[in-house]
Amino acid sequence: MPRAIKRKEHPLSMRLPEADIAMIDRAASLRGRSRTDFVRDAAVRAAEDVLMETAPIRMSPAGFKAFMAALSGPATPVPEIVELFRRTAPWEDAKPSVRPKARR
Repeated sequence: MPRAIKRKEHPLSMRLPEADIAMIDRAASLRGRSRTDFVRDAAVRAAEDVLMETAPIRMSPAGFKAFMAALSGPATPVPEIVELFRRTAPWEDAKPSVRPKARR
């Protein structure tokens, strides 16, 4: 008698409006992926986000004390971030465009 082979993948079926399918297909195409791969990755990412939001963080009392001390202590500047904030934003550096006066 043949042995049953355990499936590694399980089908998932959805009914979606045509507009949703068109948007998913367009986005998948822009990423160079199939609809199935695109939807699977988006669903898994969303599931991971929800699970990470609800996962408790456990630590020892000593670890928690060290964590709180690090948060309560003075901030240490990150040179790259300091330099970034010193730069002029691209939209502030641009020359204003000349607009014709509105007719009255």
